[in-house]
Amino acid sequence: MAADSSKEKPWGGRFTESTDAFVEEFTASIGFDQRLYRHDIAGSIAHARMLSHTGIITESECSQLVDGLEGIQSDIERGDFAWSVALEDVHMNIESRLIDRIGETGKKLHTGRSRNDQVATDLRLFLREEIDGLCSAIDRLQTVLVVLAEQEADTILPGFTHLQVAMPVTFGHHLLAWTEMLERDHARLLDCRKRVNIMPLGAAALAGTGFPIDREYTAQLLGFDCPAANSLDAVSDRDFVIEFCSAAALVMMHLSRFSEELILWSSAQFNFIELPDSFCTGSSIMPQKKNPDVPELVRGKSGRVTGHLVSLLTLMKGQPLAYNKDNQEDKEPLFDTVDTLKGSLRVFADMLPAITVNRGAMASAARQGFSTATDLADYLVRKGIAFRDAHEIVGRAVLHGVETGKDLPEMTLDELQEFSGNIEPDVFGVLTLEGSVAARKHTGGTAPEQVRSAVAAVRSRLAGRNS
Repeated sequence: MAADSSKEKPWGGRFTESTDAFVEEFTASIGFDQRLYRHDIAGSIAHARMLSHTGIITESECSQLVDGLEGIQSDIERGDFAWSVALEDVHMNIESRLIDRIGETGKKLHTGRSRNDQVATDLRLFLREEIDGLCSAIDRLQTVLVVLAEQEADTILPGFTHLQVAMPVTFGHHLLAWTEMLERDHARLLDCRKRVNIMPLGAAALAGTGFPIDREYTAQLLGFDCPAANSLDAVSDRDFVIEFCSAAALVMMHLSRFSEELILWSSAQFNFIELPDSFCTGSSIMPQKKNPDVPELVRGKSGRVTGHLVSLLTLMKGQPLAYNKDNQEDKEPLFDTVDTLKGSLRVFADMLPAITVNRGAMASAARQGFSTATDLADYLVRKGIAFRDAHEIVGRAVLHGVETGKDLPEMTLDELQEFSGNIEPDVFGVLTLEGSVAARKHTGGTAPEQVRSAVAAVRSRLAGRNS
């Protein structure tokens, strides 16, 4: 887009010199804020209808404005709209085309508003819509996870702490832990939406307007909960953008954690899962390689989104009231955060149903590392031994296992009884992987029956909010 210096600036009356060509390019936002065209036009149509509703313009003028704006939207969507750097931003590009299209009436649209409250309104309309889409994307990913969790309710793998084998868990239970993270993410986005859905329009440049506008009417037309209560805050607030990016960074952090596990599990050393070929790439030099590029990229993109959050916090921290040109820098981090999060949620929901689960490798790994040691301690407690004493007894048994190369279920009854006479033949039912997970059948536990119950609860929750 080349600068068109022949076009008169909408604010040019105060100036005697034209804008420097490089400054014109440097300060223009049209290269990225044209993305807001639908929201800008929706806000302008509501503003025009409010101006007519209050008698500031006539009904005929309102009809001309609305028809003209709707025609411009059609032009843009057909690709029949030339964006001009000389007109700086999406707002002035659309207003200039409107004046060209309908004449003098187009000049009345900006009555009682400023680009300051206009852009803040556009951003809120944009972000409200994107939050709704992202919540649906989280729902889709949760649905994928609960289907997989139900399929793998009986599949056993090692649970880890410190990336060391800790206790056996079911794969379904592990997948539902991811679902819970996403549930908190969904709730945070919805909570953020409440503060997004407040209308700045009518605050004008910073102090409001002397025209008898009806902000409640405009808010109703645009689906906002209410107008912003203070005009200074309305045009300068970007808390809602920062809050959204904070929530998005948390979602990406969770997806990064999921990615790390998928990367580990798909390695030859773990061999718990195989990722579908269509979500992996090979090596240009090593023919055997199948690289988990998708989860690696999602893991990397989490840092990008976190960076946008820090960028926005830094952007706002030194600004006095009210609007400052710095705020133009809010859009690119926001847009990229939305796009990155949307793409990451989609690729996860597309990839996970196609993974192959290596149940044998999972079970084999769960039999290593004395994963049922806690079960043996619990067994001794049920035999009347205090837990701390039981812990000591099992610790000595594990040390014996390390020295002899035997896991607890591989020891004979005589070997186990060397550490406690309370150990009886029924201990071997406790030391199996199946016995370990089955014992944890309380709410939130890893037992297969609890996994199926949790799956049903998540399904009910998803159905409730999508009905």
